[in-house]
Amino acid sequence: MDGDSGSGSGEMTEGIVGIIGGSGLYHMDGVTMTEERQVDTPYGPPSDAIRLGHLDTTPVAFLARHGRRHTISPSDINFRANIWALKSLGVEVILAVSAVGSMRAEIVPGHLVIVDQFIDRTRHRPATFYHDGIAAHVSVADPICLELAALLYECRTAVEVPVHPRGTYLCIEGPMFSTRAESHLYRSWGVDVIGMTNYQEAILAREAEICYATIALATDYDCWKGEACDAATIITVLQHNVANAQRVLRAAIPHASVRTATAAARSALATAIITRPEDIPSATRRRLAPMLRKYVSIDT
Repeated sequence: MDGDSGSGSGEMTEGIVGIIGGSGLYHMDGVTMTEERQVDTPYGPPSDAIRLGHLDTTPVAFLARHGRRHTISPSDINFRANIWALKSLGVEVILAVSAVGSMRAEIVPGHLVIVDQFIDRTRHRPATFYHDGIAAHVSVADPICLELAALLYECRTAVEVPVHPRGTYLCIEGPMFSTRAESHLYRSWGVDVIGMTNYQEAILAREAEICYATIALATDYDCWKGEACDAATIITVLQHNVANAQRVLRAAIPHASVRTATAAARSALATAIITRPEDIPSATRRRLAPMLRKYVSIDT
């Protein structure tokens, strides 16, 4: 498919703040949902319909990463479709929320971490939009929007639990948790948290010139501290953590677009596209229209 969107097509106004996480995140004070948008993308369907609305006067777009009934395993998430769909609707900022295991004793289950770096250990996931006739080398030295991460940390006063201002997120393939040998190895690398989803989101968001930051919700100690991970226990801790994440989001969302107006992510493609415009195939131009139209004529 080369069209920009499917049912309910037509771009929304700019300045939308996207939220990716569990389907319950949009149940926060001040949020009014107005519609659901099914977006067709060149990469197939996103994880779910995108729910559009407002937090007070700020336009927001919510996407359930694993589907609203949590039916999508981490390696089956269509990350490119998710980011493409949000970009096509005019999303400029993405705030992601994700459950993680803690790899440090001082990050106690129940704490929040504002991630600032990633290490990728996945093996089966596409993590770029730029192929099939276009080469673009986007810098991800700082994969998180620093301005957005700083805003999230400032909003820590909305919760009473500790919020760690930085952390390295190790992304593993999953869906199984680590072996004990792996967990100890990863700790020797100096990582702070471990999860299965956020690396591809961050990289693709940067390729799409969307400011992206993550609130990581520590739910367990992986298995390095003795006890093995247990999904039921993780979900119990997560349910308490989500309320704290909502409070931080509630405080941050009204300021997110203004605070990131001059962020590096907004012009990530300016010097990254190596292929001459006239050499980019027309089908590739159309596929990447939401990202390229600022730099390349789409209809040539």
